[in-house]
Amino acid sequence: MTETENTVEIVRKATRELARKFDNDYWLDKDRKHEYPWDFIKAFAAGGWLGAMIPEEYGGIGLGLREAAVMMNEISSSGAGMSGGSAIHFYVFPPAPVVKYGSEEMKREFLPQLASGELLMAFGVTEPDAGVDTSRIKTKAVKVDGGWKVNGQKVFITNAQNAQKILLLARTSPRRDDKPLWGMSLFLADMDREHIAVREIDKLGRAAIDTNELFIDDLFVPEERLVGEVDKGFYYLLDGLNPERIVVGMEGIGLGRAALELASEYAKNRVVFDRPIGQNQAVAHPLADSWIRLEAAEGMAMRAAELFDEGKPCGPEAAAAKYLGAEAGFEACDRAFSTLGGYAYAREYHIERLWREVRLLRNAPFSQEMVRNYISQQVLGLPRSY
Repeated sequence: MTETENTVEIVRKATRELARKFDNDYWLDKDRKHEYPWDFIKAFAAGGWLGAMIPEEYGGIGLGLREAAVMMNEISSSGAGMSGGSAIHFYVFPPAPVVKYGSEEMKREFLPQLASGELLMAFGVTEPDAGVDTSRIKTKAVKVDGGWKVNGQKVFITNAQNAQKILLLARTSPRRDDKPLWGMSLFLADMDREHIAVREIDKLGRAAIDTNELFIDDLFVPEERLVGEVDKGFYYLLDGLNPERIVVGMEGIGLGRAALELASEYAKNRVVFDRPIGQNQAVAHPLADSWIRLEAAEGMAMRAAELFDEGKPCGPEAAAAKYLGAEAGFEACDRAFSTLGGYAYAREYHIERLWREVRLLRNAPFSQEMVRNYISQQVLGLPRSY
């Protein structure tokens, strides 16, 4: 076993033990109450895990993507699903542009606070009229004395009910047809409630974690809160997209494994017609097939993470990891639902919660169709279809 493989296994074991201290009933309670899991976050903060990918000189532990991906998989597969996964995800991955492109002063001020859990950050990119075409965002930042004034709207923004900061993408120059993704800048802004109205969105799953619309009215952002250079913000985000895709895939795999664990236990103990239902191939084979697909999806995800950690191109592998993780995770949850039959509708069995949460990953952070578009064009060399 290599040193990296040994570290991955250490992280896997440690985070599995920690995550499983919060059982399915804990997450059911948080889901029912729509209650943010602060005690879960504090436990991971105490272990230093919130700073998993933040360099040691800024208060983190400086792990690679392979270790972080395994950690997120263990959180999700513990039964925490996307409620627990998102709670930790937003400490680990959205700060990536700050780590790479932020000023030294910005890093020293904010990264230690993120690593310790003192600071919660939202991530403001998506807009209601832009969809997956980020070049069409309408939120604008206009230069003023000492900084910028921002006006616009964002949607599907996680953590905005509690966040103190937001990593905010805004137009700073008009859109150009020849370079549509140029002209947007990235700001680490205050969540100033006098200038940002936050409206929570009632949604299907992941109820413990808030999702919101933001209405931004003359928000002032000081000059020193610009991340990197003006007009290059979207390109900074691209550096974080591959890690996010890989980790989202691993979270989908974890959700599938959590459902598979529950369904297998039920199938061993549920007796119908004088035999456990797991003795029937119509029950056993779909669950076995899901195990195979989840293992294969993890293989792709870890391959993509390895390429990323080695500084090699990993776009197709990262996209495939997200695609396979979302598909295998949803299929496993859906088959677990069928295994429990009518009992799957009962919240106390936890399957319906996992099923609701995993469905999100087919659409976010981008759809399965967009993955196929990307592979068609970038890998197979086919003409652009959209």
